[in-house]
Amino acid sequence: MREYSPDLTPSWKRAKPVPEVPADPELVVEVAGTDFCGAVVACEAGTVTLEDRFGKRRVFPLEPRGFLLEGEVVTLVRPSRAAAGAGAGAPALTPSGSIAVPGARARVARAGRIYVEGRHDAELVEKVWGDDLRIEGVVVEYLSGVDDLPAIVADFAPGPDARLGVLVDHLVPGSKESRLAARVSSTPDVLVVGHPYVDVWQAVKPSALGIPSWPVVPRGQDWKTGVCRALGWPPNTGAAWQRILSRVTSYRDLEPALLGRVEELIDFVTTP
Repeated sequence: MREYSPDLTPSWKRAKPVPEVPADPELVVEVAGTDFCGAVVACEAGTVTLEDRFGKRRVFPLEPRGFLLEGEVVTLVRPSRAAAGAGAGAPALTPSGSIAVPGARARVARAGRIYVEGRHDAELVEKVWGDDLRIEGVVVEYLSGVDDLPAIVADFAPGPDARLGVLVDHLVPGSKESRLAARVSSTPDVLVVGHPYVDVWQAVKPSALGIPSWPVVPRGQDWKTGVCRALGWPPNTGAAWQRILSRVTSYRDLEPALLGRVEELIDFVTTP
């Protein structure tokens, strides 16, 4: 029989439990480890959308110990059904979660740009953030491959009034992408961010496609072709992407690791 062993650690040495706080509408919190502070405007499974005092909205994962409430570390959780329904009658939102502006005209394009790695990335960003980008006057272009990044940055000649933001696939330590990003990030007017996925396809939640998870493709095989084969789809990656894109209706269908990075780039190229 196992003997009971009491915890003899003095109470003053024990870590205090972190309180769980419902992410009710209008609750104001600060994101731990950042200077972003905002009010809750939406809370979905796994993410919360905050709006700062300038009207900027960003999406963050509901991570343990991820927020500060009146200076104290807390864990945000989804609000009760009643609280979540309190926003009935609220203004319409864009697919990115921003407040829609009916009849708004596109702003004249800024000198700053956002570059993404390929056409699929650009189409996904347009589908979810297109309304916001037009109001902000931000043009999104694509690189046709990250190898072209140094030459594009040099030709663009970024400056304080023409910032350049870049979204890179598979930006993980030790990768080719991380080395290229380091080469072009020496100026404060260039920001390179990325997500950990092999391809932007993986940034779409499997649940949006009705699959349990993205297939694991053996090294040495073309990843997109391997995905099509594993899912029983025709070996046409273009058609497969249109199938995936058609299932994306809003930011709720995307992984937080992509959401935060795109919001960060929009903030970077639009903030003086």
